[in-house]
Amino acid sequence: MKAVGSDDDAVLRGTTLEVYRFLLKSGKPLGVRAVQRALNLSSPSLAVYHLSKLEDAGLLMRQNGDYVVARVVLEDVVKISRFLIPRYLFYALFALAALILELTVFRPAFLTSGYFFATVIILVCAVAFCFETARKWQRGKL
Repeated sequence: MKAVGSDDDAVLRGTTLEVYRFLLKSGKPLGVRAVQRALNLSSPSLAVYHLSKLEDAGLLMRQNGDYVVARVVLEDVVKISRFLIPRYLFYALFALAALILELTVFRPAFLTSGYFFATVIILVCAVAFCFETARKWQRGKL
């Protein structure tokens, strides 16, 4: 997946971002009326405006009269089926699993400064990745 560029940032805002996310999550070609109804837009012409804006930016393309995503540009996101998952979530899960293993399975009989240091580093990484995941979801860039 490509990182968001400055041109894409200008287009992917507000309702246009919501339209793009909706089409990306649906994973299938959708018409103007389907987008309008799903996102509760006031008129089909408003849906056409946002779809055209995305098409002009090269993010959507027409396919038999419907619109389909041509390019995925959401930063640090992995698409699994219909779900958009922040990449940081996988890092956070890995760090938490490493922390749990270190505290349970690899715990030495005598606590050393090396063990304590490694545990603190893994804990800091896990907290940082959890924070970044929550911030990504809170911002609504998914």
